[in-house]
Amino acid sequence: MTALLSTTGLQAFYGDAQALFGIDFELHAGELLAVIGANGAGKSTFLKCLAGLVRAPREAVLFKGLPIGGLAPGEIVRRGLAMVPEGRRLFASLSVEENLLMGAASGRSGPWNLKRLYEMFPVLAHKRAEPGTSLSGGQQQMVALGRALMSNPELLLCDELSLGLAPIVIREIYAAMPRITAEGMTVVIVEQDVGMAQQVSQRVYCLQEGRVSLSGRSSELTREQISQAYFGLQAHAEAAAP
Repeated sequence: MTALLSTTGLQAFYGDAQALFGIDFELHAGELLAVIGANGAGKSTFLKCLAGLVRAPREAVLFKGLPIGGLAPGEIVRRGLAMVPEGRRLFASLSVEENLLMGAASGRSGPWNLKRLYEMFPVLAHKRAEPGTSLSGGQQQMVALGRALMSNPELLLCDELSLGLAPIVIREIYAAMPRITAEGMTVVIVEQDVGMAQQVSQRVYCLQEGRVSLSGRSSELTREQISQAYFGLQAHAEAAAP
């Protein structure tokens, strides 16, 4: 099966400091895949490389068989890859609805529009005219997710959806995932909550100090395997690939 997205030997740097060390990664169309790891493991840097926010060698990242490493973020969005960034990054001067409409600037056609987003997150319809940054943290996360969906991507990257949110809000946001993936959208989530990551995903990659320390099917990985890989206890296990 041809991968929708893959990386080969992906390295990333912040100045002279190396953050990723040869990441090999493969993602297939229709999957919901989780990337886990402790703080500083390289999870966000990995997503930023895919989204064009951190420079990557051109051939190290392939999307639909074409090299996209190092392309401008806007070009990557136009090709069908969108990101929900850590911290939400809403435009403070724009209303909820204006923030959402920013996602449609790529001009890609598809099923996601304001009507559908408001059906999925009714609270946003009620607050559409309010400043996006005046909402609660959970509601802002809904706006950030909706903004990415408005670009009608083939691949959605979600960086730390649950960070700083109350458990009830986290459950509400993750409850929307089946609707998002129902029409075949592929999703990668970066998540520190290992239990949630296993629950919602088909496969898991664990990063530790910028390297893949574990990968496998979510249902087959044990807590011991994940703990060893998560905390860097030299357990480089790999479960069966799809």
